Amino acid sequence: MIKTFKKLWIFAGKEKGNINKSVIIGFIYAIFSMLEIISIYLVLSATLEGNQDLGISLQAFILLVVSIMGKATTKYFSQLQQTHAGYFMVANKRIKIADKIKRVPMGYFNDNSLGEITGVSTTGLETVEMIAPMVLVNVLSGFINALIFTVMILAFDWRIGTLVLAGTIIFLMISSLMEEKSATLAPKRQKSQGVMVSAVLEYIQGMSIVKSFNLTRKGDKTLRDSLENNCQSNLNIEKLFTPYIIMQELVLQIFSVAMILLSVNFYLNETMTLVNALMMVIMSFLVFSHIHSAGSSISLLRIVSSSMDEANRLDTIPEIDEKGTNMEPKNHNIEFNNVDFSYEERKILSDINVKIPEKTTTAIVGPSGSGKTTLCNLIARFWDVDSGSITIGDKNIKDYSLESLMNQISMVFQNVYLFADTIENNIKFGKPYASRQDVIKAAKNACCHEFIMELPNDYDTVIGEGGDTLSGGEKQRLSIARALLKDAPIVILDEATANVDPENEDKLQKAIEVLTHNKTIIMIAHRLKTVRSAEQILVVDKGSIVEKGNHNELIATDGIYKKFVMGRKTAANWKLNV
Repeated sequence: MIKTFKKLWIFAGKEKGNINKSVIIGFIYAIFSMLEIISIYLVLSATLEGNQDLGISLQAFILLVVSIMGKATTKYFSQLQQTHAGYFMVANKRIKIADKIKRVPMGYFNDNSLGEITGVSTTGLETVEMIAPMVLVNVLSGFINALIFTVMILAFDWRIGTLVLAGTIIFLMISSLMEEKSATLAPKRQKSQGVMVSAVLEYIQGMSIVKSFNLTRKGDKTLRDSLENNCQSNLNIEKLFTPYIIMQELVLQIFSVAMILLSVNFYLNETMTLVNALMMVIMSFLVFSHIHSAGSSISLLRIVSSSMDEANRLDTIPEIDEKGTNMEPKNHNIEFNNVDFSYEERKILSDINVKIPEKTTTAIVGPSGSGKTTLCNLIARFWDVDSGSITIGDKNIKDYSLESLMNQISMVFQNVYLFADTIENNIKFGKPYASRQDVIKAAKNACCHEFIMELPNDYDTVIGEGGDTLSGGEKQRLSIARALLKDAPIVILDEATANVDPENEDKLQKAIEVLTHNKTIIMIAHRLKTVRSAEQILVVDKGSIVEKGNHNELIATDGIYKKFVMGRKTAANWKLNV
């Protein structure tokens, strides 16, 4: 239990102060509760002694009012501190996870389910957010209150005080056993939650496939299994807790009844005064109620601990080495030197040696799966090479900080992702502090200003997640506007025009011409007219560069490029005779 408290304290980070305040306020709350007991004692003592002095009644009344007002005030401020601590410590953790994910290799996202990260960041941390500060404060405050009441009981009668201490120790032993037993089930519950979120996300994202193959209520076995597994893991936790909770209740009830019986017995034996006996009866209900409150919170400790462990596990994801420094390259020549790269056990690129002079265009062609996209992604350090080096401006890209490296590169992907935000914010993604005028200029150069102005709120129109409310050509032009606004000296185009309809192709081509003006360009392309104007063409096959040169040089040799060109010409001349 102490270990879990320490873990929670560390997890709280900057919010430790608010938790400390809440605990201190909880102690003050206990003092105000004690005033109620003193008030009751004064009234009982005066009544039994037949003392009708109004002064005593007034004292008791004032103490009672101060107690009620003090408890209400301290409860209010304690909950404020708890709420602030809960929300902000989890918000800080989510931000930390988001920052962490930016620095991990892209390969991590192929190995680990998006649902697991989502599960930890949402339901897992929501558990911490809602109950962690409450658990910590309730347990500490509960035992502080119980301790104060126990001291008061000892002041009245050491025999009853010893009984209370014995009951508290037995209660804590049961609580400790319960927490230890839950150590094996709580992580399983957390894991099942992540799997469930993953299955739900996958099912929703694949809904078009489910419907198109008429698999409604048939193709959801994985989803149903994950829901059932999560349900079962939660039930297992409850089944585990139930007998221990029953034992805790029994201990508290037995010792509470024992306090009453012993107090009556001591009074009858004339070893305790009537007023003290009555106070012990009243205290028997109060002291154990605070212990019970603390015990109820202890049962949640392991679940909170497991949720924190899952969130902290994301901190251990290996990062791309960030020992580089912030610097500007002296030029934008790119060079691959004996580069090898494997994904897990599969070799993707082998012995790549190539120079890409600055302010030139290099086109990369080759069969699907040959390693073209990987070649581009290595420049941006989406992964790190296994051996060899990649340099920009004669400096190894590992010598640059990730931020300064990415400042040099703009990437336009074949599959564009737009965020559920305004058009303006999507364009400003690479340059958040750009003005509206700069955004409009980039949009005009990317040939998307006209369609933006036709939207309900033009640049303030909120688009759906992934840009589902826009056509493929519109999304692609927005991604080019984003790259234009960033204005990086190196531009990587990953089949940017592959899926664009003919009506949008001319507009997109104009946008690309503006984007690539006076820049170092690396493009993956399948369209012949895009490739033939490049100063350098790299032909990649089975992870190696098998041909290199310009269009005229490569077309003169009987190789893969010539077959590529002939195949494209044949496809362009193909007609359907009717």
